[in-house]
Amino acid sequence: MPSAPTPLPAVERGAGVLILRNALAGSAVLRSDPGPTIADRLPDAVVRELAEGEDLGEVVAAAMAGDAAPEVLGVYGGDGSVSRMADLARKYDRPLLAMPGGTFNHFVRALGIADVDTAIDALQAGSGVTAGVVEASADGGDPVTVLNVVSVGAYPELIEERQRRSSLGKWLGGVAATWGALRSAEPITVVLDGKRARVWSVFVSVGRNDPERVATMQRQDVTADRLDIRIHHARGSRLRALASLAFGKRTAAVLRAVRLFPRDADIERLVLHEVELHVRPQPGRPSVFVHDGELVQREPEGFTLRCEAVPSSLRVYAPAL
Repeated sequence: MPSAPTPLPAVERGAGVLILRNALAGSAVLRSDPGPTIADRLPDAVVRELAEGEDLGEVVAAAMAGDAAPEVLGVYGGDGSVSRMADLARKYDRPLLAMPGGTFNHFVRALGIADVDTAIDALQAGSGVTAGVVEASADGGDPVTVLNVVSVGAYPELIEERQRRSSLGKWLGGVAATWGALRSAEPITVVLDGKRARVWSVFVSVGRNDPERVATMQRQDVTADRLDIRIHHARGSRLRALASLAFGKRTAAVLRAVRLFPRDADIERLVLHEVELHVRPQPGRPSVFVHDGELVQREPEGFTLRCEAVPSSLRVYAPAL
């Protein structure tokens, strides 16, 4: 469902705009350097490339504490970098300028932003929307802003395995991680509303999503005033568990045609405003969850994950739809 347009400050040359670049984002994709485009179209913006290991939050905090605090917080990077900057934009009550620089760019694609030029067009025109987000917290900790999806189970374990094999490179590491997961994936136990279940995965999507998918990686709803939850119960094989992670329509259609996709009877679908999920992995298995591609490690015995929809909480530049 589209969100109503939100007029935002129109910034012609970039004065008052801080843009942070994640140099490591989108390393699996051939993409031209956005630097010349940003410098040419926004010559007055402050552009900073994050050094390896540098914390985005600390850089923004230092800028906000300076004499000329930025009026717009911008980021060039993937979903993880964009979600972190969205969290800071909400914290400091600043509009967000999101530029696609990652492998998938799920959030900016949902906004209709295909490239850096489109994002700058919206900034210069003062065109924006007010998007809903989800706040996710583990074991009562501080909530983080989620723009697309939170997941537990097979997908986070696959990401954890891929990170362990990062020395092989993203593509080979992904293949090796998938092969390892195919041989060793195990269900996890979750407790929801007092009911215990063994599941392959749970996906908590920001806003209503495609009813045909299990892995709801990309949001479909800018307004996002609720959670769309998919629970894949562990009644099938490991192969079906991994097949459920297909988030492309064509891939899912092929898997469904050859009867590898999970059966509809194995997928539980819920639409809620908030959810609390107790997650218990099997002994020796990773205790992790993922939000917007970012892996979060928890205590080995498990954790409690709480997600709440927060509509109309993020001002972000976007083209008029």
